[in-house]
Amino acid sequence: MTTTSAPAGNHPGDPLAVQPDDLPAALEQLAATTDALARTVERVVQGKDETVRLALTVLFSGGHLLVEDVPGVGKTMLAKTLARAIDGTVRRIQFTPDLLPSDVTGSSVWNQERGAFEFRPGAVFANVVIGDEINRASPKTQSALLECMEEGQVTVDGTTWPLDRPFVVFATQNPVEMDGTYPLPEAQRDRFTARISMGYPSAAAELTMLSEHGGAEPLDDLVPVVGVEEVRRLTAAVRGVHAAEVLKQYVVDLVRRTRAHPDLRLGASPRAALHLLRTARARAAMEGRDHVLPDDVQALAVPVVAHRLLLTADAQLAGRQGADVVSDVLRTTALPSPR
Repeated sequence: MTTTSAPAGNHPGDPLAVQPDDLPAALEQLAATTDALARTVERVVQGKDETVRLALTVLFSGGHLLVEDVPGVGKTMLAKTLARAIDGTVRRIQFTPDLLPSDVTGSSVWNQERGAFEFRPGAVFANVVIGDEINRASPKTQSALLECMEEGQVTVDGTTWPLDRPFVVFATQNPVEMDGTYPLPEAQRDRFTARISMGYPSAAAELTMLSEHGGAEPLDDLVPVVGVEEVRRLTAAVRGVHAAEVLKQYVVDLVRRTRAHPDLRLGASPRAALHLLRTARARAAMEGRDHVLPDDVQALAVPVVAHRLLLTADAQLAGRQGADVVSDVLRTTALPSPR
């Protein structure tokens, strides 16, 4: 297998680590950028402040977001607005039953003039990829995202192509009970940092939507708030937020308790622990703190962990959900204490 430089326009490489002396200023800028992004998104997606903040937490943790809910509640609009607010390349993939893996990752095409195969990049070669109704494609096509979401690269015909950074997937899906959907493979769900539900808007928010969006496209006047280089730098600053050893042990305890829970046949993976800590760091940074609190972990445990769990048949018949199990674990796990 060979590694080849990315197609023209890409500049791969991780952002430089933020020095400890520069961290306070970086966190202050992160908080200001977060507020500006939240205000911009909330002009389009009204009445969903908590959902928007969670989406930004995933963004600055360097992760990927899965938005699940019934049709018509603004899943795609949230993803499109977040993408438009970042001044980077954006590609949208409409997942359908006939979509092929090569449509996602790209393929090698014979060039008659050159007498050789050349790589044609797929839709994942962008800073922000909007995967609309991801669970309407077959599991084979969904799995085309596995390598790029975890490793930030695509391998086609033995050649590896790095993706530009930041690389973020904002995917939407309909509930699996709806016609024409396929359940996401376990490995695919585990690569999404968090799953959120939009829910119906309040009456006031819905009335505002009718007044402001009834005659115009709300994204037409949206101006990008932050560039991709700034996202890279602020994501690097998040990694500098301190997490005490007892806090890390708390995360491990939470994850390990899901694996022994009687209602589950598959608990949370080690990747879930990594994502939980990363998002906790991002939440702390967005609030201007240079250290993680147990409150950060508890606030993010359900959206980060619940979608990865597989319930037993008895638990499903009893109407239990992954969020119920995570709540049980949070309630029965001792909080970390200073040493």
